[in-house]
Amino acid sequence: MTATIERVGVVGAGQMGRGIAEVCARAGLSVTLCDTTEERARAGLAAVADSLLRAEKKGALTSGQRAHALSGITVTAELSRLAGAGLVVEAAVEDERAKTELFRRLDQAIAGPDAILASNTSSIPIARLAAATARPQSVVGLHFFNPVPVMPLVEVIPSLHTSDAVQRRVAAFATDVLGKRTIVAQDRAGFVVNSLLVPYLLAAVRMLGSGTATADDIDTGMTTGCAHPMGPLRLADLIGLDTVAAIGEALYEEYREPAYAPPPLLRRMVESGLLGRKSGRGFFSYPATA
Repeated sequence: MTATIERVGVVGAGQMGRGIAEVCARAGLSVTLCDTTEERARAGLAAVADSLLRAEKKGALTSGQRAHALSGITVTAELSRLAGAGLVVEAAVEDERAKTELFRRLDQAIAGPDAILASNTSSIPIARLAAATARPQSVVGLHFFNPVPVMPLVEVIPSLHTSDAVQRRVAAFATDVLGKRTIVAQDRAGFVVNSLLVPYLLAAVRMLGSGTATADDIDTGMTTGCAHPMGPLRLADLIGLDTVAAIGEALYEEYREPAYAPPPLLRRMVESGLLGRKSGRGFFSYPATA
């Protein structure tokens, strides 16, 4: 397990996947961004291009660096196109059944003996995903945070089968190549950050649902009273209310503690398609901008 990671595959061109693709491309790596259709993959690439342009306008990149990063990303709808990658990061929808099936297919598509299969899951135990493969020792959690180009943290989550060499290799990749800071979490639902964060977000939703305070007052209380950079309800909108609910479900399944169960208000909002920023409306409204 000493081969240098030069090619990275990212499966899922949504908010997290395209962010992971961007930071890898900015680090000079060759990136293949894969989604269920080429149209979705191209839309992810277009979002990366917009993000890189914003970074250039802010002075974080030169025009040459932006162009070089963008040229390093190719898109596809075929998992077989990821076969030469040294690392494949799954960033698909936060659904255990879908992720398990994807890992089964990735195990068949990625033949390289040194290739690492990683998941960006927010909450699903890595051992369950690794069990769908014939190489559980090469499967690891690599959990980035949104927005990926900005947030400095990555959680590294080894399962009981993950080899020490794979754990060291992905941690070194995240720190030395991507410039991130890593923490190691045990393979339990929610890991470190979401085990602490999501009950807090759910408590804010319960407070709103009970009529204790308005959404504005709840968020203002935490930003101006506790110096949080963002209130819990706006943060939930940013993460995606469907994702918050899915993480809550995974935590509740693991621990059976009431604080982890998604409250009725959150369930109704997800069922109604009110998912936060990505749908234009959650606990707050987000008008489309030209």
